[in-house]
Amino acid sequence: MPLGPDERVVFEEQATPLYEEIVTSGGINAADARISKEGELHAAFTLLVDIGLVTKSEGGTTWRAVDPAAVQARVVAPLGQQGAELIAESAHWAQTFSALSQTWRRSPSAVGAPFAEIRGLATISNYLAALAGDAREELLTAQPQYRRGIKQLSQAGAHEIEALKRGVRVRTLYQHAARRGADTRRYVAAVTAAGAEVRTLDEFFNRLIVVDRRIALIPSHEGTDAAMVISEPSTVVYLVDMFERHWERARPFTSSETSLMRDIAAEQRAMTIRMLLEGRADPAGAKRLGVSPRTYAGYVADLKSEFEVETRFQLGYEMGKRGISGREADTPSA
Repeated sequence: MPLGPDERVVFEEQATPLYEEIVTSGGINAADARISKEGELHAAFTLLVDIGLVTKSEGGTTWRAVDPAAVQARVVAPLGQQGAELIAESAHWAQTFSALSQTWRRSPSAVGAPFAEIRGLATISNYLAALAGDAREELLTAQPQYRRGIKQLSQAGAHEIEALKRGVRVRTLYQHAARRGADTRRYVAAVTAAGAEVRTLDEFFNRLIVVDRRIALIPSHEGTDAAMVISEPSTVVYLVDMFERHWERARPFTSSETSLMRDIAAEQRAMTIRMLLEGRADPAGAKRLGVSPRTYAGYVADLKSEFEVETRFQLGYEMGKRGISGREADTPSA
């Protein structure tokens, strides 16, 4: 008979105590009312018989116990074999569905329309992982906020390194503030060692991921719990063009030349000036620079010291009097 969870429950709760009783008493009478068709132990006794843990005596009047060691292999081995076969079969099915999923994601109707929305952080994460796994030529990523968790960085690094091994070109764009994060530096060291390119930029930009220049992901206007999937060719080309323009102006992450670091500091200073002159609050200014409000406040304090003033009003007045706009770093030193 087939053995499954239901039979195991009967075996554990009823058949085992009955078997122990048969062992202790040296057997059970075949006429015992409890194991008859109407008896309360009939199902448990039948299971013992089917498994082979009890056998009839020569006279046929008594049922005696059988050594479990002689029966176990006959019962457990087939179950183990069935399990191995099911695991192998499930792997084959998973491979087949993976191939179908790749075909689906590559089609224009992959998400139901040229523009579609996906919701939930887990759903977005799984979709990104699958999308990165499908990349065959190029993977472009723009990450405006450098404070990605260690888990996120590890997952992103693993996906990108796998893509690099397949010959995919991987380029990632951060803000300058990302250079301050130890976790980000370790992530960049790992992916660049595998062949990726990482640059940083002073300007704020929205998150963007483009795979093979055929499908793009951008944040939804509703927040981080939703994302827009774009497969409309003209829009994807436009987004790629925006990325390329930012990329050309960005600075290599791995470079630490004195002149480069001086230019980066100048760009961050100019960006802070622009935020102040535009009247942006500290949280908004900090977000634009990709730094914490505390760090941003430090930038402002440095400017106050530089211009020898005490208040932000005085700072704005002094910069206006000197004709400083924060655009002076648009043409940094060579």
